[in-house]
Amino acid sequence: MQKSAQKRALITGATSGIGKEMAIYLHSLGWQLTLTGRNEEALQRMAALFGEGTKYIALDLAKRGAAERLYTFCRGDRIDLLINNAGFGVFGTFTETSLSEELELIEVNIRSLHILTKLFLRDFERRDSGCILNVASCAGFMTGPMLSSYYASKNYVVRLTLAIREELRRRYSRVKVSVLCPGPVDTNFNNRAGVTFSVKPASPRYVARYAIDRALAGRAIIIPTLGVQLSVLGAKLLPDAVSRAVVYELQKRKQRT
Repeated sequence: MQKSAQKRALITGATSGIGKEMAIYLHSLGWQLTLTGRNEEALQRMAALFGEGTKYIALDLAKRGAAERLYTFCRGDRIDLLINNAGFGVFGTFTETSLSEELELIEVNIRSLHILTKLFLRDFERRDSGCILNVASCAGFMTGPMLSSYYASKNYVVRLTLAIREELRRRYSRVKVSVLCPGPVDTNFNNRAGVTFSVKPASPRYVARYAIDRALAGRAIIIPTLGVQLSVLGAKLLPDAVSRAVVYELQKRKQRT
């Protein structure tokens, strides 16, 4: 893919997994980077690796005001690509999961993503250019017993992104908005959620590159692997009660003993 001339991307959740691989790939394409995550030491190492022009700010998007701080931090730069990648899941039945953890999940997966999307989209619309990639999941097309808050949050991301995309289309905007919906990826997600993979996960490097290429090309929904594409199609075709039951059985197998 042809290198971009000094464009700048902002990536949340940039220190590991898909976010880190996205940063590596964009750097190889000539993009300048603004990175954020909770781990300041990891951010420092990435900034040293990528060199001059790389900026970073250590933030916990679960904290109120963090998204606004991030936007303010970026105000002096022209951001051409926003990647809302930060997110996590909480595993367990709804009555047994931690309320405080679920509220943090909502803060990161929904509220911070919503704020950053709105603030940067306003800037992008004013200049009629820019790209937003919101990272959701194939869970965004399903109901998810045992990961109920996570699935619900990713449904929000999918529907919000597609609604915004339609609004932009109606205004003949050149701003691009996409949603990434992978299946299991070999990242720290399951460790934090407290579960194990029930199927072989995809490579974060592959998912990152697949997603970046298609987001910059203007693809609406980005689903990296054929197996996940088929599972999303199946979820749409099955009655919701059947889909819920299937997801429950699949999720229950992930529970660590």
